[in-house]
Amino acid sequence: MHSADAQMLVLTVLADGPRHGYAINTAIEELTGRKLGPGSLYGALTRLEARKLVRPAGAGGDAADRHRTMQITDAGRAALRAELEQMARVSQAGLRALGTAPA
Repeated sequence: MHSADAQMLVLTVLADGPRHGYAINTAIEELTGRKLGPGSLYGALTRLEARKLVRPAGAGGDAADRHRTMQITDAGRAALRAELEQMARVSQAGLRALGTAPA
């Protein structure tokens, strides 16, 4: 899975509320039928946190603590919304081109 895809999945499940790594991966599996590998999941969280799109929820937990509960930030919600709107436009255009969606 591409790292941008993993990041989008993480943001999507965190938009529903704060979660720790295992719960994030469980929600992703429920959504997609596949789990992310630890490197993909924690790599995505690290990149998203560096971009200030997610942050630890509450106090405690250092950067190496995989049991930290993470939450989406306002900037993360805005980035997720923009990406999902773009994906919807592409999806609609593709379905129209295939003749399976109204013009």
